[in-house]
Amino acid sequence: MFADIFMLLFSLAFILFACTIFTNAVEWFGHKLNLNQGVVGSILAAVGTALPETIIPIIAILFSKGESSHDVGIGAIAGAPFMLGTLAFFITGLAVLVYSLLGKRTTKMNADLSVFERDLTFFIIIYGIAVSTTFIHNHPLIRTTIAILLLLSYGLYIKRTFSDECESNGELEEFYLTKFFKVPTNLFWVLVQLVLALLGIVYGAHLFVEYVQEVSSLIGISALVLSIIITPIATELPEKLNSIIWIGKQKDTLALGNITGAMVFQSCVPVVFGIIFTPWNLKGITMVSAILAFISAVLNLIWVKTRKSINPYALMFGGVLYFIFILYVFI
Repeated sequence: MFADIFMLLFSLAFILFACTIFTNAVEWFGHKLNLNQGVVGSILAAVGTALPETIIPIIAILFSKGESSHDVGIGAIAGAPFMLGTLAFFITGLAVLVYSLLGKRTTKMNADLSVFERDLTFFIIIYGIAVSTTFIHNHPLIRTTIAILLLLSYGLYIKRTFSDECESNGELEEFYLTKFFKVPTNLFWVLVQLVLALLGIVYGAHLFVEYVQEVSSLIGISALVLSIIITPIATELPEKLNSIIWIGKQKDTLALGNITGAMVFQSCVPVVFGIIFTPWNLKGITMVSAILAFISAVLNLIWVKTRKSINPYALMFGGVLYFIFILYVFI
């Protein structure tokens, strides 16, 4: 029991360590390619850290047998945007308040509003279409056509992100491999650190999920609670921890872009596999999670458009939506 708890805490610390290495590497990678914070946060960091939870539903849908595997895949597909749009937003807003109490920063967020608006707008439109496709799940040809269009839309999103003007990456912390191993700060070593960090994140997430399951079974947590609540939190840890690290460095565009960019990616790529290779009949818990993710995105977009700012308390409202979901699961 104590060994499992120790390994659970160790895996969490390992993910945090890997995320620290990753944020340093991805910032330098963007700097070497002369990319702005919008591209680095919303595409490079978002796609990189979204890989662990993206692989799970694809494997469940394509390579596992039985109807339950489709349920697992659809649940994971719907769960990722939900966790990002509720719990990740909440933790990011909370991190702003905690760092401000520690005197590390102010509560005013300096994120690029255009990046935040663009990502949420893309997500609302694309994810709205994807979820609405469930109402025509008996028409495979139409579903497949929509799925292909959703996949192509991510290419449009990438093009738009690269073409949009955004602030530069600002002052960079010393490159870690150079700092500790005295290697040159060139693109090769930046890629080495980036790949090693990503492998560390994937391994740490796998380790965390494994020991979450071990501890959960030992203390008698049901499989439902594990699959719907605990495991998705674990698989979304990289985005959450990256955002906390960047909030501490007052790089709010990167912190939020890492989350919103992952939301766009999750609504375009994994959803395609769900629409094409499963019945895509969203109902019950999966539909509730999708609706709450959509509500969170809409409310934050309305706030930004009306107040012309990003507020940590508005982000923390995602925690209320997450609590509503927990009540639905148990009641």
